[in-house]
Parts: sequence; structure tokens; C-alpha cells
Amino acid sequence: MAFVYAVALTGGIATGKSSVAKMFAKDGYTVIDADKIAHEVLELQQARIVEMFGEEMVRQGRVDRKALGAVVFADPLKRKRLEALLHPLIYEEIKRQSQREDAKGRPYIVDIPLFFEGGRYPIKHSLVVYAPVALQIERAMVRDGLSREAVLERIAAQMDIEEKRYLADFVIDNSADQTQLRVEYETIKQAIEKEFA
Repeated sequence: MAFVYAVALTGGIATGKSSVAKMFAKDGYTVIDADKIAHEVLELQQARIVEMFGEEMVRQGRVDRKALGAVVFADPLKRKRLEALLHPLIYEEIKRQSQREDAKGRPYIVDIPLFFEGGRYPIKHSLVVYAPVALQIERAMVRDGLSREAVLERIAAQMDIEEKRYLADFVIDNSADQTQLRVEYETIKQAIEKEFA
């Protein structure tokens, strides 16, 4: 079995998902990071990336994720082609790590940005880190140095954050400051521990 003790951690661009993942890790939870696995898989698929999107997608022996992102977020068909290549490989690695964690018999976190969009992972419990869209735009522009248009493209490629919030079993509201985020996190962490007790 896989994903028995898993809690899917998701959100939207710049909602604070990474901050919450770090809190869980600091508190001793295993965090399986889908993005990290995706980056590893992407590098292993360099030849296919060049084949599909051109040689300019690889710079200095590594996939230029920023260039690839600009191409696939501007063209839904290209994004679907990339996802068709990567997602099954990412899933298999996450499943492998999940089986190892399930054997320990305690909850762990699977950080999956597109958990609801993909519908691929049979994880019963989900946790959404929430921030309103206006705040997402502001944070992403500052954090990533992206234009407003580039941020809006990324937001449009994801399910609406309000819908994710509605679908989630647990919600951490990150629309205030770090102190409030910590309070929200502690409350949800206790709820997760109770759920798996």
C-alpha cells in the first residue's frame, strides 16, 4: 500500500506552501517534495526535453527551467505534452517513497503543488495553504521577479485557490504575517495528529 498515512500539502503560487513544508520538516515530519522529485526527473529527461522543445532549453548541461516554464505556461498544449512525459515518472518515485514512509505507521507530508488539478494521487487527506489571489500576485512578483502577466499565467494554469480551499480537509490561512502563520500551522498539525491517532 502507498499513501495510507499521507497528507497532501498543496496551495497556489506564493501562498506559503514551502514555509509550511519547512515547519513540518523542522517538527520531524517526513516531507516528500514533488517539485524536488520533478526537478530530478526533468534532468534525467534532458534528451526528450531537447527533442520536444529545442536545444535552447538546455544551458550549461542543465535544463533551463525558467526558459521551459516561459514556453509551457504560454502554451497549454506544450504544457500538456511536458506533463504527459514527466508526471508518470514523478508519480512512480513519489509512490516508492510513500510506501517506505507508510511502513513507519505515522503521518507524513506529500508536497504536491497540483494535487487537485492532477487527480493522480489517491491521498485521502489534503491540506491547502491559502492566500487570496491579490496577495499571491504581489508576493510572486516580489519573490520571483516575475511580471504581473507572468504571475497571472501561472495562476491561470492552476485550479482557483478558493476552490482548493473548499476541497481541502485542512486549511492554513496565510494571508497575515509569520506569527499568524505559526498559530495556524500549530492548530492544523494537532488536527492531523488527532486524525491519525
